Amino acid sequence: MGALRLSDLQRPGLEPVSLTVAPAQTLCIHGHSGSGKTLLLRAIADLDPNRGQVFLGEVERTTIPAHRWRQQVMYLPPESHWWADRVGPHAAHWPLPLLQALGFDQDVLDWELARLSSGERQRLSLARVLAREPLALLLDEPTANLDPANTLTLEGLIADYQQQRSAPVIWVSHDAAQRSRVATREYIIDSGRLQ
Repeated sequence: MGALRLSDLQRPGLEPVSLTVAPAQTLCIHGHSGSGKTLLLRAIADLDPNRGQVFLGEVERTTIPAHRWRQQVMYLPPESHWWADRVGPHAAHWPLPLLQALGFDQDVLDWELARLSSGERQRLSLARVLAREPLALLLDEPTANLDPANTLTLEGLIADYQQQRSAPVIWVSHDAAQRSRVATREYIIDSGRLQ
């Protein structure tokens, strides 16, 4: 798949951003709370009103329906939304090897959400995203609630997925050690300005 390219992307609280994330490249972004990291990811995913252009390969996002864009360029928020009482209905397909790699068996699909810890929810949120096979990933602190072992497991799964699919990734992380492990390039965002 092609690169993820932003051209003068802007919204309230975010100054114009132009950059390219090549296939299989990870761009890490960090900055203090409220600096605009999440605003940028949500603008790329077209979840909030914004101006400018975003391309995935040769496809400009306004040329396809918004729901199709969000299936191809998937945003994983720090805390994902869950709407059913049990895990299973939250995705049409849960690949067993992926669940097992994240430390779950097939029976997790019958678990009630109230039983899940914040770390289990975060791991299952990643599984739900990867099961949909997006072409690019927008990751907002995907390991914030995880212990070191599970953090490394998730980083490995994301790297494997990224290499297999040549997926560009934008990854928000406050963890300097994590950024040094996963980033191809790194930016700081401050007061809505990417540097």
